[in-house]
Formats: sequence, structure tokens, C-alpha cells
Amino acid sequence: MNIAVVVSEFNKEVTSRMLSVAQEKANLMKLKIIYTCKVPGAFDMPIIVDALLKKKDVDGIVTLGAIIKGQTKHDEVISHSTAKSLIDLSIKYQKPVSFGISGPGMQERHAYARIRPVAERAVEAVVKIFEELQRIQK
Repeated sequence: MNIAVVVSEFNKEVTSRMLSVAQEKANLMKLKIIYTCKVPGAFDMPIIVDALLKKKDVDGIVTLGAIIKGQTKHDEVISHSTAKSLIDLSIKYQKPVSFGISGPGMQERHAYARIRPVAERAVEAVVKIFEELQRIQK
């Protein structure tokens, strides 16, 4: 299976570690990461995900990010709009897009604690969805 990874550079201390974990997990699962794309923030992911989903050699996409709560509800707006856009793209192209974005409402210490589980689950999810799509489309 060929996958792409789209990772947010916002909260880079967290997301760079998420990327490393996702790469390790993909390697263990014998997946080939054919594209790794970095975007400024989670909100910027959908346009890159859209471009990647158009590519015939991409079977699925793992998204990675950390949306940490600030003093406003900005984290909620970003999380909800990004999630909705990624769901819509997955449905449009009939390819899995996993949501490896932690938050909203999360403090920085929670983001660090969630690095491994969120990144690993995002990789596992894209494979499970891909396999299920393959099974029902036969």
C-alpha cells in the first residue's frame, strides 16, 4: 500500500515526533510512504490532501497535527473545519484519509502524551479503511 503523510508544522515539537512515530509504524506495517508533505497548520491540510488524493499512486493519506487550546475557541474552529474538510475529501475520492490530529481543548502536556497513540492509530486506520474498501468494492 502506498500512502502519503501530511503533517502540520504548527506545534512542530509535537508534530515532528508524530511524523517519526508514523514513519516507524508504516515501516513495521510494510507500507510505502511515497509523499511526505508539510503544511503550516492543520487548517492548511485539505488543499494538499485534495491534490494527493488525485494521484493514482496514492492509496490513502495519514494526517498529523496537534491543535492546542489557547485563550479563545480558535482551536475548536480549526479542528471542526479541518475534520469536516478531510471527511468530505475522503468521501469524494473514495480513498481513506485518517485523522491523526490531536485536540481541540488540549493543553500542551496532553499533546506530548498523545504523540505515539495518535500517530500509530492514524497509520493503522488508513490501512483498515483501505482494506475494507477493497473488500466491499469487489
